[in-house]
Amino acid sequence: MKIQLSEHFTYKKLLCFTIPSITMMIFTSIYGVVDGLFVSNFVGKTSFAAVNFIMPFLQILGTIGFMFGTGGGALIAKTLGEGKADEAKRQFSLFVYVTFACGAILALIGILCIEPIAMLLGAEGEMLENCVVYGRLVLIALPFYMLQFEFQSFFPTAEKPQLGLGVTVASGVMNMALDALFMKVFGWGLIGAAAATAISQSAGAMIAVIYFLRPNTSLLQLTKTKFDGSALLKASVNGSSELMSSISMSLVSMLYNMQLMKYAKEAGVAAYGVLMYVGMIFFSAFIGYSVGTAPVIGYHYGAGGWTELKSILKKSSVIIGIFSVSMLLLSEVLAQPLSTIFVGYDRELMELTLRGFQIFSFCFLLAGVPIFGSSFFTALNNGLVSAAISFLRTLVFQIAAVFILPVFWGIDGIWMSIVAAEFMAVVITVFFILKMRNKYHYL
Repeated sequence: MKIQLSEHFTYKKLLCFTIPSITMMIFTSIYGVVDGLFVSNFVGKTSFAAVNFIMPFLQILGTIGFMFGTGGGALIAKTLGEGKADEAKRQFSLFVYVTFACGAILALIGILCIEPIAMLLGAEGEMLENCVVYGRLVLIALPFYMLQFEFQSFFPTAEKPQLGLGVTVASGVMNMALDALFMKVFGWGLIGAAAATAISQSAGAMIAVIYFLRPNTSLLQLTKTKFDGSALLKASVNGSSELMSSISMSLVSMLYNMQLMKYAKEAGVAAYGVLMYVGMIFFSAFIGYSVGTAPVIGYHYGAGGWTELKSILKKSSVIIGIFSVSMLLLSEVLAQPLSTIFVGYDRELMELTLRGFQIFSFCFLLAGVPIFGSSFFTALNNGLVSAAISFLRTLVFQIAAVFILPVFWGIDGIWMSIVAAEFMAVVITVFFILKMRNKYHYL
């Protein structure tokens, strides 16, 4: 069903338009989980811990793509809502070209700095070697990784969410197949995992680039453009919340790993890795919904459609609420089987992971509100409020909690800190929604 950004969105249309983005984000997380599953079962606990230990650093370098995708996508949607189709295409092209250039520069910096960074974070011995080997191979494909992140936001803006899903599925299936081939058949171990990830990310980005380079039926196309500092600044400020969120989550993951090394050594880092893999899948549903609705919100904001903004916010609140309760129940049911699949070969690690699941899963009841709230303000081109929500949620609240709660409850306090931080994020998100209601007329 062809759905245009300018339409009135019923529950059915809203779900039909966002389900491809939700599925796309979930599938991206699932093939990341499969990557970890292969490493854990075919290479071992130390390599699995190393991948999870260095991954936050790799994600920090890739956040520029997410920033230009969300911030740029909101600006493009607003420009389309104002009836400026050619300008929107030029903005789109500029963001893609700049993102690739930034990716190439950051990849070089990352390859040179990864060993001292891993040492600074506390990796040593075999774990340090694994961090460096895995990280350098993955960083070769960083420009494509950033583009793949970016296109996840641009496909819905181009009114092609289903195509975005297809590209992500193709990339994900390739990653899984290469994981099995490189690790199980060829026995390449951690090098195989890194190669599978790099190749699949590059393929996914190139499929999207080829599509947009050619004449197509979407709202966007890669064309000649010129440097526009104003558009880049607006996109950067507007996407700063997603940039801040990604960087903060990665920094916090590093702090969690440091605390876990203190309280539970490598077993704690491995257990946290399992929780994060599963958490990525559940959080991806919220992120996917937010990415899917952002161009709709941005378009109607640009067109002055206040009635539609009210409708979308109301419907989204109901949908997010249903998602949240469902995820809490599902995570509690799946805690045992998922822990067994990942770390069933180690009884002590299995028990530690299961205990973490039982506490950590309550964050799924809360996380949808701040994730959508931050994206909502990004779509309204209010990067400052969006960044404030993300900054408080992913950095301030979590850092405070992860340093304070373990003092009283030990390793349980580390799992509890994530839930406590999400609760505070809900409070601050509701505050901003109420505070800004008169400016944007959505209540």
